[in-house]
Amino acid sequence: MSSETHRAIHAVWSIESARVIATLARIVRDVGLAEELAQDALLAALEQWPTVGIPDNPAAWLTATAKHRALNTLRRGKMLERKHGELGYELTAQAEPHKLIEQLETALDDDVGDDLLRLIFTSCHPVLSTEARVALTLRLLGGLTTDEIARAFLVPEPTIAQRIVRAKRTLTDQQVPYEVPRGTELGARLASVLEVVYLIFNEGYSATAGDDHMRPGLCEDALRLGRVLAGLAPEEPEVLGLLALMELNASRAAARTSAEGNPILLLEQDRGRWDQMAIRRGLSALEQAERLGQEPGPYVLQAGVTACHARARTADETDWRRIAALYGQLAALVKSPVVELNRAVAVSMADGPAAGLSLADALLSEPALQRYHLLPSARADFLERLGRFDEAKTEFERAALMTQNARQREQLLRRARNCGKS
Repeated sequence: MSSETHRAIHAVWSIESARVIATLARIVRDVGLAEELAQDALLAALEQWPTVGIPDNPAAWLTATAKHRALNTLRRGKMLERKHGELGYELTAQAEPHKLIEQLETALDDDVGDDLLRLIFTSCHPVLSTEARVALTLRLLGGLTTDEIARAFLVPEPTIAQRIVRAKRTLTDQQVPYEVPRGTELGARLASVLEVVYLIFNEGYSATAGDDHMRPGLCEDALRLGRVLAGLAPEEPEVLGLLALMELNASRAAARTSAEGNPILLLEQDRGRWDQMAIRRGLSALEQAERLGQEPGPYVLQAGVTACHARARTADETDWRRIAALYGQLAALVKSPVVELNRAVAVSMADGPAAGLSLADALLSEPALQRYHLLPSARADFLERLGRFDEAKTEFERAALMTQNARQREQLLRRARNCGKS
């Protein structure tokens, strides 16, 4: 196979695999089986396209091939009667099998709604663990291989493979419906979907472990999922808020690390390197969310914070009082010690380091922050600004011991060494 053809097939698959799997999942009502059938279509492309050439519409070819295999599976298996009932037909004892298949084929070609949205809600179902939801979402909707997911999260490939297999089995065993939930259940399920997408983005934006400060590929996968969600649910302010938050954070990517790969703090970044196109996309999504007129949720509020940074031409122009107020609203909604720590940082910039330190010290007994390196890191910054350099040095060193990311550790140790020297 030529390398050009191989690259073309890979490119088409990475873009279209989620839609193909989503269509198949609607047909067979089994995410695991849907992925297998989609993989069969991919194998067919790998076998045929190098010989006959790439079709004019490769995405349509993959979908049609996968649908044909799904119908063959239904013909062979014991699923036909169940599928017949799900599609609302009246099966009589006199019905001819070939007529039933014709009816089924017609029904499967109907426009039955947003298959991708159903697949997102299914792969992020709360019946799965958070780790399983992340792995399955990246596999089915991000188009990543098991090896790529494992490398992205620094987890052994067999571990990721087991998570994906168990997740698909759980969805089948628990008979999780392939649908977009309705009523009160929608809000809870939507929160799970957004949580998974944001977890993927955050792991790419600030890696929890390893040698690299960022993993841009994961940010791109999360952004792609966020844009799909925003297109499918344009009336959901939290969906738009999350997209705005990710776009605005991603706009700073090029300025967040030095040429050597070391982290650069937000207030020290070259804002001329921020991606203005991404900022415009993020601000537009935030404005759309705010125009919907609902009380702002967590993602809209966080996007509001990030927008304050994006709108400031210099670090000195940052509206820290508004940021502190937004974190106050967020803290009232989510009751999170991490949010309280972020509020302490904003307050320190608005009202001085002593005010920030007072809020941070109130968090020292929080169980969730006992191994959270950003708490001693923030306290070290406040102490350094207060001229309490020995205490600051100790806190920077303590934070360095807590982080599992090599680049963050180097930065914290460097700040400890330089404490009081400037």
